[in-house]
Amino acid sequence: MLYRRVLLVLQCLGCCLRAYSRPSHMSILRFFGCGLVAPEKLKGCSVLDLGSGSGRDCYVLSQLVGEDGRVTGIDMTEDLIQTSRKYMGYHQEHFGYAKPNTEFVHGYMEKLGDAGIQDGSMDVVVSNCVICLCPDKRAVLSEAYNVLKVGGELYFSDMYASEVVPESFRLDPVLWGEGMGGALYWHDFISIMKDLGFSTPRLVAASRIDVHNPELQAKAGDIKYASGTYRAFKLPKHSIQTTALVTYKGTVPDCAECFKLDASNSFKVNVPVEVDAEMAAILQYTRFSPDFIIQMTDKPDPSLSSAQQYCHLSPFILADRLGSCMKQCSKTGVAAKS
Repeated sequence: MLYRRVLLVLQCLGCCLRAYSRPSHMSILRFFGCGLVAPEKLKGCSVLDLGSGSGRDCYVLSQLVGEDGRVTGIDMTEDLIQTSRKYMGYHQEHFGYAKPNTEFVHGYMEKLGDAGIQDGSMDVVVSNCVICLCPDKRAVLSEAYNVLKVGGELYFSDMYASEVVPESFRLDPVLWGEGMGGALYWHDFISIMKDLGFSTPRLVAASRIDVHNPELQAKAGDIKYASGTYRAFKLPKHSIQTTALVTYKGTVPDCAECFKLDASNSFKVNVPVEVDAEMAAILQYTRFSPDFIIQMTDKPDPSLSSAQQYCHLSPFILADRLGSCMKQCSKTGVAAKS
């Protein structure tokens, strides 16, 4: 398990998401990871953070879920868990909660049950640029699926490769430590998620990763890297088979005029939109259900009987469309986009 301490010195770029305000002392906490990864509408949710590090993200999430929600962080590094726990009382008092709504457990992402995290117990699972440093990614994603409730969401950011990474990369300690040796080919990631039972992953944000170190550039060769944020849902089996007409009510917090589910799907308030069966199921069976008027049609969804094309889910295509790349490692400093 090499993702334990390899985040100390990185010379390529990791992932970066929208920033949330946080208590001022958080900037001086020892922190391994990237910008906060968090989806919308977390109030009252039970959230699991895979590879929680020093707990910074968990404490920001603890404010987003509110007093009635709960945030669990899991990390394999004992001293980081101890660091995380030191601030539980501070945040309980700072947020005005009657009792702490965070907990931190020592364990492995591949074995959540062994750490006491029960199947079907989580509304949302998040992860912040950690899975690329884990040897058995399928096991991690499978465990995430298992601990989610039906209707729950996996929302995470990670590093992806433009093609299958050769075994020599995985055995190179420098490339592995940078995340480059363990990055999944993005198309393989989509296939794994579908095999495990998740909905088709929805690409939320992406940036190309600029590798400036000459040694790393030489080792990487023609393989390119990108950071990508995806969201995927645990839906009921065979839930919806037809298209649907959906109308957004404007009720998702901070999304009064438009709710952007992913880079390809935005819903303006009071504007009916026809969606495919899977999108209809996402809006019908997840925490976003109260935010939409959903009218099923009698039109069969043609995508259910045809081979799926996933080019629109490539983080490289989206990054190029957005003109977004990273120039600095957000794990050792503040990431900058160009």
